[in-house]
Amino acid sequence: MNIKAQELRENALKAIRSELRVGPHFKPTALKIEADGTAIIQAEVDNIAIKRLALERLAATKGITAIVDRLRVKPAKPMSDDGILDHLRKAYFAEPAFAALRITERKAGKRKLVQDAPDPRGEIEIEVKKGVVILNGRVPGLASKRLAGVLAWWVPGSRDVVNGIAVEPPEEDAPIRIEEAVRIALDKDPFVDASQVRVGVRNRTVRLTGAVRSREARAAAEWDAWYVFGVDDVINELEVVP
Repeated sequence: MNIKAQELRENALKAIRSELRVGPHFKPTALKIEADGTAIIQAEVDNIAIKRLALERLAATKGITAIVDRLRVKPAKPMSDDGILDHLRKAYFAEPAFAALRITERKAGKRKLVQDAPDPRGEIEIEVKKGVVILNGRVPGLASKRLAGVLAWWVPGSRDVVNGIAVEPPEEDAPIRIEEAVRIALDKDPFVDASQVRVGVRNRTVRLTGAVRSREARAAAEWDAWYVFGVDDVINELEVVP
């Protein structure tokens, strides 16, 4: 590694560690800076918040031009790829918003139809590799793309979700779109009384206010927001009122 790349690596690590929720002891398994400024980062982290915050700080480091993300989240429950695929297959099949979509899965290079529709409005393809859920296909709106990602993160064995689903026709993103997606996730979470939670979004930062009945519900609401594709930060101001 040349002097410039070494200096850029040190600046990147300093930026990541300066985020209090990541912490000064963050030590990636690998952090390599290519000559063109591409950063390749690899590590296993405790939760999605650390993953997103580390990537955001890395992207904001002057001189970093692109990121190859190999950060993986420790799974809540050890699960095989087949187990994750089975959970997600059932979740997508049971989701009313996906009733008009074709659902397929890819395994060992072979594609299998899971759900067909008479006049499909789109398609979601699911693949799982070493705990990483890979989503492809096309859906008619950003809300559907984001919901697919949230449901994938809800599977206890998921270590990462790569959401490559295209939106057709293209839909311009905006804070209101993120707010809509967070609200949908909260409404569908059985551990959260979404009627008591207010959602505000500025740029890509979500702020949660209101009241919940337990610390578990407070944490669940925060994770739901983090699981939404495109969210860079979550400010949890929910009060616990038993």
